[in-house]
Amino acid sequence: MKNVKLLAVGLLTSLVLSACSLTLPVTATSNAVGKKVGTSSATGYFGIFFFDADASIQTAAKNAGISKISTVDIKMSNVLGIIVTYETIVTGE
Repeated sequence: MKNVKLLAVGLLTSLVLSACSLTLPVTATSNAVGKKVGTSSATGYFGIFFFDADASIQTAAKNAGISKISTVDIKMSNVLGIIVTYETIVTGE
């Protein structure tokens, strides 16, 4: 019985602490890859409720002072489907 309780606690802990993250390329331009990297993000709850969220390419470029964008990637993170984060990553000069 003690082993079953220990197993249940272990499974519950791993479920609560589990998360998934995926980074995908969105686009690339013919501009040379620059040294500047800008990010913008939006965090939502249950995939529906996003408050003051701005994960736009324009905001990511503005945050790093980028005027010539080279690449754009998007990173999506998910914690049990409850907390979802989208992050836009822009590189350029």
